[in-house]
Amino acid sequence: MPKILIVGGGYAGFYTALKLEKWLRTGEAEVTIVDPLPYMTYQPFLPEVAAGSIEPRHAVVSHRRHLRNTEILTARVTKIDHANKTATITPVVGDEWEFEYDIVVVTAGSVSRTFPIPGVADLAIGMKNIEEAMAVRDRVLTNFDKAADLPSGPERDRLLTFTVVGGGFAGIEIFGELRSLASELIRYYPTISFEDTRFHLIEAMDRIMPEVSLKTSHWVLRNLAERGAEVHLETQLTSAVGGKVEMSDGGSFESDLIIWTAGVMANPVLRDTDLPLEERGRLRVGADLRVLNDDGVVPDAWGAGDVSAVPDLSGGGVGGYCVPNAQHAVRQGKLMAKNVVGVLRGDAPAEYFHKNQGAVAGIGLYHGVYQSRGRLAIKGLVAWFMHRGYHGLAVPMWERKIRVFGNWIFNFLLHRDIVSLEARIAPRASFEEFAARPKG
Repeated sequence: MPKILIVGGGYAGFYTALKLEKWLRTGEAEVTIVDPLPYMTYQPFLPEVAAGSIEPRHAVVSHRRHLRNTEILTARVTKIDHANKTATITPVVGDEWEFEYDIVVVTAGSVSRTFPIPGVADLAIGMKNIEEAMAVRDRVLTNFDKAADLPSGPERDRLLTFTVVGGGFAGIEIFGELRSLASELIRYYPTISFEDTRFHLIEAMDRIMPEVSLKTSHWVLRNLAERGAEVHLETQLTSAVGGKVEMSDGGSFESDLIIWTAGVMANPVLRDTDLPLEERGRLRVGADLRVLNDDGVVPDAWGAGDVSAVPDLSGGGVGGYCVPNAQHAVRQGKLMAKNVVGVLRGDAPAEYFHKNQGAVAGIGLYHGVYQSRGRLAIKGLVAWFMHRGYHGLAVPMWERKIRVFGNWIFNFLLHRDIVSLEARIAPRASFEEFAARPKG
């Protein structure tokens, strides 16, 4: 049987494997998916995970539970030699080995793209995976616990100052959700007032959320300002050394939490491959998701999602390519499976075409915004319900949908859980402190 190797288990990879299981006949092909994590992360839920509205495990989808007929390798692909149709598999434990395949599907996704700004690599945290969202949630809650015991002063101000770098959808959503969380936390901390909490968002452009109209983005700015958050437009982060945030406009302040959402880049797995890449390091693919080089189609090689430069035939993309988001990755994954099966059976692959119908964002509890492709914009509570409804139904698998809606219902009735589990980072600390040791 032909061996199909899927590199990456995010949106595109997970849906490719899921649909291959549905459409492949018994004995028609073997499918293997390789990812360093044993689950797919539904990234639109990361801001709500960070704000305590969704439990972390409910925002991820297990590979092994839902891909019953796919071989799951929890490891990294560190090299792709398509000329010889081999990939180097590097597990967390043990020696690497060569995996022979007949067809490769590259869906390795993207990682945070940063710049050499002093202090960022040492102190900032991204918002690309569930572990980062969990860490942000615990940090905010722990900082409130610490600050509540301190008198007014620089250290207390630092603990209660939170910074987000990047004013796109990801940045605005996490910024709004954390502002909402902090506002709710104040009821539990009599020594902390609303004015004690400070939220700063730094954006290099002269506007936020380029996916929505300028008028809608101005409404979001007003909404955030009314809720006590400050947005610095046309401003760049110049330093974050030691937690001191310095900006290009000369302003500075101390911040204990710096979240970086200012861009993504293709997964570095492609740096060691003979597959053709474009100038931004993404895989070169055609609209039918087959890999292309200067001579045309590269046989038995496919790519989709953030790691690939997929032409946007609708004309709505940036630079002629699909933007890196979940909408495209999910749909490309489904088409990928259809095309791979079709080519195995001698059919011509179909081209990817998706006309974006709009964008919806949640910017904190009961605050949302929807922007259609036209001039229609919906703001406030109705848009917030639209956001939750859309993403609650869009997360893969019904057992995940039920868990997520259950989170929202229980939080509405009981309020969100405000317990910090930051101690989990060093779970043996208490045991080690009191453990008996041999004398001498």
